[in-house]
Amino acid sequence: MLSMDEQPNNPLHGKTLEMIITELVSFYGWEQLGRNIRIRCFNENPGIQSSLKFLRKTPWARKQVEDLYLEVIAGKK
Repeated sequence: MLSMDEQPNNPLHGKTLEMIITELVSFYGWEQLGRNIRIRCFNENPGIQSSLKFLRKTPWARKQVEDLYLEVIAGKK
């Protein structure tokens, strides 16, 4: 397992999926997030827990969420 010292430039290091989703929802809101990433858990009765359940089982969708998060934090710098 890598220590924090071994990943100093990884912006996802130390971020849980729940933290990432929460930050994206705060930034975009569910409606806009659902437009940016077209997955059902963001568009039909969205919620943190249902999104986490889906994203933990679906690597391609999780990658899209992580990529969007990286775009958002890159824009904040």
